[in-house]
Amino acid sequence: MKILLPNKVFAEVQGVTKIGVETHAGAYGLLPHRLDGTTGLIPGILSYETESGATNYVAVDTGILVKSGYEVLIAVRNAVGGAPLEELRSVVEEEILDLDKSEVEARSTMARLESGFIRNFQKVIDDR
Repeated sequence: MKILLPNKVFAEVQGVTKIGVETHAGAYGLLPHRLDGTTGLIPGILSYETESGATNYVAVDTGILVKSGYEVLIAVRNAVGGAPLEELRSVVEEEILDLDKSEVEARSTMARLESGFIRNFQKVIDDR
């Protein structure tokens, strides 16, 4: 299993026997012999179990999961790991979901700037 961020590989784990993710349709579990496929991920907690029986957790932002054969690629915008489950839940709530709110504000600001530019540009063309 690989967890990919836009600028780096966040984690590459061998011997993963089970993966649990949160999707738009609800919680979803993957086992090695499951059919290949893809699914969109929502901000939440990704869990995975290794051959040793250890369960690990990673807070992930929106992204996509692709399963092909025994290979699982998970591409997300942001991920945080190496903390207890309770801390990761607060990371999702405080950092990742808050980032989505600030991104919405940034996109709204960009849309206003773009529409203002287009109006002014149209005014220049009409004044010719």
